[in-house]
Amino acid sequence: MDEDIERIAEIVAARIRDQLGNVAHAPAAPGDVCPEGGCSGCGQCSSKRPDDVRAIVGTGAARIAAAPGAGQVASDLAGYIDHTLLKPEATPDDLKTLCQEARRYGFATVCVNSSNVGRCRSLLAGSPVRVCAVVGFPLGAMSPGAKAFEAREAVRNGAGEIDMVVNIGALKAGDYAAVSDDIARVVAASRPAKVKVILETGMLSDEEKVVGCTLSKLAGAHFVKTSTGFGKGGATPEDVALMRRVVGGALGVKASGGIRSRQDAERMIAAGANRIGASASVAIVTGGTARTAY
Repeated sequence: MDEDIERIAEIVAARIRDQLGNVAHAPAAPGDVCPEGGCSGCGQCSSKRPDDVRAIVGTGAARIAAAPGAGQVASDLAGYIDHTLLKPEATPDDLKTLCQEARRYGFATVCVNSSNVGRCRSLLAGSPVRVCAVVGFPLGAMSPGAKAFEAREAVRNGAGEIDMVVNIGALKAGDYAAVSDDIARVVAASRPAKVKVILETGMLSDEEKVVGCTLSKLAGAHFVKTSTGFGKGGATPEDVALMRRVVGGALGVKASGGIRSRQDAERMIAAGANRIGASASVAIVTGGTARTAY
């Protein structure tokens, strides 16, 4: 099975490169010139793509597994978790509670809609917890320019990470150039923030998941992510394992959608995830009762 996935990934990568040819991506923003010189803005050199070790700060783990079943699940999950609140009816009081919980338990980030970034950044002042903003959420059907603008504004307002939704229709249609350009524009607009690409795996075939992961890698993203939590299905260990096999150690893998308990989170980490997106974060780390999703 692993050999089949690797073979498919190689074929897909070759097909993508052939179709893309000399398609130009969005230019890098001013000041985004690689210190090594000659950079095209791909963002894939090792100096710009270190392992996201911040995701495990406070967990006590020395290393994150890069393959299914490899490594040991950390006893403390908080540092893996993006504490998430994306409901459209979220109020300022809800956001205050979210940030208080993130401070208390030491979650990696709070993940919110882009309009709430500034408020959360203020609420988290002095804390190591970062703000993650979703972009093009939840459909991914916005224009690349609109996504790039939203990402740039989110970073300007204090976002340290960006979770963008891929153009699902273009991905399913095999329009690699459109998908790659969409991702690359957001990556360029988000610097220095890291970008996670949400594939919405519940809508994709296994081959489309491989294509999405490969395009994300080629376009300079830092993570691939399973789901929005608003679409069909959610994260599964099988999808996480597939995504990890495709991206290897070059990108992070975020499991999101339907993760409600410590056992759910540990299964995703054992499959290869090094970030978890959840609204049930407190229940996951305390063994309590999960509240309403997202």
